[in-house]
Amino acid sequence: MTHHQDMLDVAIQEARLGLAEGGIPIGAALFHRDGTLLGRGHNRRIQEDDPSVHGETDAFRKAGRQRRYQDTIMVTTLAPCWYCSGLIRQFRIMTVIVGESRTFHGGIDWLRAHGVEVIDLGSAECERLLASFIERNPEVWNEDIGECGP
Repeated sequence: MTHHQDMLDVAIQEARLGLAEGGIPIGAALFHRDGTLLGRGHNRRIQEDDPSVHGETDAFRKAGRQRRYQDTIMVTTLAPCWYCSGLIRQFRIMTVIVGESRTFHGGIDWLRAHGVEVIDLGSAECERLLASFIERNPEVWNEDIGECGP
């Protein structure tokens, strides 16, 4: 559990950085199974006006090209959305550590059904960080999860 929490702490740092930049506080990191940090990132949709820069995609890009991804672990403060779940499946990342999934459940069940080990840490810190943002910015959150109004 401590090793998982240490990995999650990197993603939480990224989420806090994103919030400080005026963005959505979701962070992620990609690690090798041996614990080596390969890349870290955060949701920068607002900062870059780019809907494709989610926390997981940012960390994945910053990790650079890897020979294989089956030996990597994606760590994210929030359950991955369908877009990021697709990235995880496409590159066969077989372990995902999630800070929390109560705020947003995303593609967790689908990932598990496809053999991905999903470890949900149920982090109160991750939940508070995002819940506070959503309370202040519900329209930005709804846009982020594709729940835009008519």
